[in-house]
Amino acid sequence: MKMSRIRKWATTGTPFIWVNAGAVAISLIMVVGLLVVLAVNGMSHFWPTDVMRGTYTPPNIGTNNSTTEFFGELVQSEEVSTEQLRDTGFELTDTDTTYQRQLIKFGNRDLIGSDFGWVVTEFVTDVDYPAEMSVLERRSWGNFYGFLDSVLERGNEVVSRQAGTDDTLWQEFHDRLLRVDALYQDIDQLERREIAQVNYQVERLRLQQRRLEIDGRDTAQALASIARERDALELQFIEHQAALNTLYNQVNRDSAVFIAANEQSVEIPLGEIVRAYRPNQLGFAGKLTVYFSRLSEFLSSEPREANTEGGIFPAIFGTVVMVLLMSIFVTPFGVVAAIYLREYAKQGLATRMIRIAVNNLAGVPSIVYGVFGLGFFIYIVGGEIDRTFYAEALPAPTFGTPGLLWASLTLALLTVPVVIVATEEGLARIPRSLREGSLALGATKFETIVKVIFPIASPAMMTGLILAIARAAGEVAPLMLVGVVKLAPALPVNGIYPYIHLDQKFMHLGYHIYDVGFQSPNVDAARPLVFATALLLVVVIALLNVSAAALRNRLREKYKALDV
Repeated sequence: MKMSRIRKWATTGTPFIWVNAGAVAISLIMVVGLLVVLAVNGMSHFWPTDVMRGTYTPPNIGTNNSTTEFFGELVQSEEVSTEQLRDTGFELTDTDTTYQRQLIKFGNRDLIGSDFGWVVTEFVTDVDYPAEMSVLERRSWGNFYGFLDSVLERGNEVVSRQAGTDDTLWQEFHDRLLRVDALYQDIDQLERREIAQVNYQVERLRLQQRRLEIDGRDTAQALASIARERDALELQFIEHQAALNTLYNQVNRDSAVFIAANEQSVEIPLGEIVRAYRPNQLGFAGKLTVYFSRLSEFLSSEPREANTEGGIFPAIFGTVVMVLLMSIFVTPFGVVAAIYLREYAKQGLATRMIRIAVNNLAGVPSIVYGVFGLGFFIYIVGGEIDRTFYAEALPAPTFGTPGLLWASLTLALLTVPVVIVATEEGLARIPRSLREGSLALGATKFETIVKVIFPIASPAMMTGLILAIARAAGEVAPLMLVGVVKLAPALPVNGIYPYIHLDQKFMHLGYHIYDVGFQSPNVDAARPLVFATALLLVVVIALLNVSAAALRNRLREKYKALDV
């Protein structure tokens, strides 16, 4: 009797509803869990951690016990066995004891060779958190931890710890650091705009002269005109270079002396310092200020130190520009192909074979598209463009090398099957009566498609575009062959004519994650940036998809009255 009730309950389909609901719940939990892991491990990296000072006396690594002072931030802790410590050189007599060791970010890589290291907690003594401990984020060599001892100007002492109070010393140091930051903004403006514009104009004149020589039009008058323009540009360059040298001279004016661990005295130019703060004396509001300052730098600046520090703005910009260009390329081709297959092509064996081929293309590994893009777009199409339009630049390639245009076209080719399939499904759902009614009123087939069918099917087209964006934005393998590079601080869109540089290489968030996670020389420093960049990539893809979905919903509401 009980088995019959269970069998009857199963035949109602209720178990399948519960199975589907459970699968959806598990998927949501996994997605939310992934986002939480990325957020916790990535975003916590920007919070300023207190810096400890301690004395470490490991039990005889070598012949004599060595006692060293260290400064650093606690990164993580773990339990290790006696055997594991013996394998690393510790001389321990016990056998069953479990020790705790801590990964410390020591910084000061220019002094000790490595800015991360393990210490066993049991052998650490005299731990404290001095309020005067300073953290310097530098343009090279990573973080520096130490005590501010004096401020120098042109090598002459301005104020020191002995001559004044600590607050006066820190305020003087901070004011001069703000001055250096303002100078670097002027330097950036001069290098990226004025000097870059002059360099571009000089290169343009060189190519113009080369073109005249190829065409046999290098007359004395034409060459003299080019020479006059070049002389004027060289004068501008000399002026800009003199101004740049003046700025760098002002940047290098000030320096500061810090006392590192084991009483090491180090003089650091203020031009090498990106940010300075004292985390041990900061309250919650102060740490929050530093947190948002570091987060802002991450989102708006260029990477440094082999991509393990600084920001990732070029990667964000490159990803968004590439996806937008890909959308511009893929949408018309995918929509036109779908309209032809559904509205014009004879529905026979050939059409079925084309649809099968399109569906199979959607399953081709992405690296195959990368190889095709390298061979066809770059070597064949790009090489021919160079020979036809940029012969004066040869043998240096212009479009015959990986770049933004070829990466966008390769990803458009990769995602066009998705747009075709989604658009065809939308066209198939449109009632035949709408087509017949339009034709009966005297409209041509083309007018029917453009004014009736196309607007109604536009939500389905946008669905295809959303799927294409979701796939293309996260692709990495083909981009490694057709345009993406490890470091390209110059943006593909800037204020230099022709403003959009489709031949230029670019950075991508997906490749940046791969490079930082697997190619970084400093694994411990790179680990939190992998999580932060992965979270940002998810956010960028979500924003792109939400924008496309909002447009699709507006189109759907507009044609909702047709009840398609």
